[in-house]
Amino acid sequence: MTMAENTLATMTAPGTIVLKRTLPGPIDRVWAYLVEPELRKKWIAAGAMDLKPGGSYEYIFDHDELSETKESVPEKYKDDCYPGMTMSGRIITVEPPKLLHMSWAEGSDEASEVKFELEELGSDVLLTLTHMKLFDKDLLVGVSAGWHAHVDIMEDNLRGNTPRPFWATHMPLEDTYRESLFGAEN
Repeated sequence: MTMAENTLATMTAPGTIVLKRTLPGPIDRVWAYLVEPELRKKWIAAGAMDLKPGGSYEYIFDHDELSETKESVPEKYKDDCYPGMTMSGRIITVEPPKLLHMSWAEGSDEASEVKFELEELGSDVLLTLTHMKLFDKDLLVGVSAGWHAHVDIMEDNLRGNTPRPFWATHMPLEDTYRESLFGAEN
């Protein structure tokens, strides 16, 4: 296991989290999981992506499709995470197969931003996922747990393992991230 595997996201600046994970390569394969709808829907969301600066994308979320295990959406997410929920945004920067930077319409009028950076490490790939402009504590916790769970599922797919269930992975991580990001008193 390398240093970046299974580590928690960290807050590197106010409203910014960074999650690092070492994934099995090659880099083009990991890149495909970020940008190709048929592969992306296996770990986060389907949807078209116009892969150029200023291009639009759509994420169509269906957490039931991420794993063979069928789960109920937790009560706190029932209004936001229904099957077929869509989110759209714009590509800010794209440098295949190393950088994808995009706007992210995460629960507020002002879009946040997500950056995926890939770096070859021999036969592995270091994914550095940065989510910026998250200025609410609950949003930071939920987004951190969400990215952690989604990347776990992507890693399962890349390794040829049965993907773990999203909600059973995500919900315990919320407590872990609340303590990790804000201390035990929160």
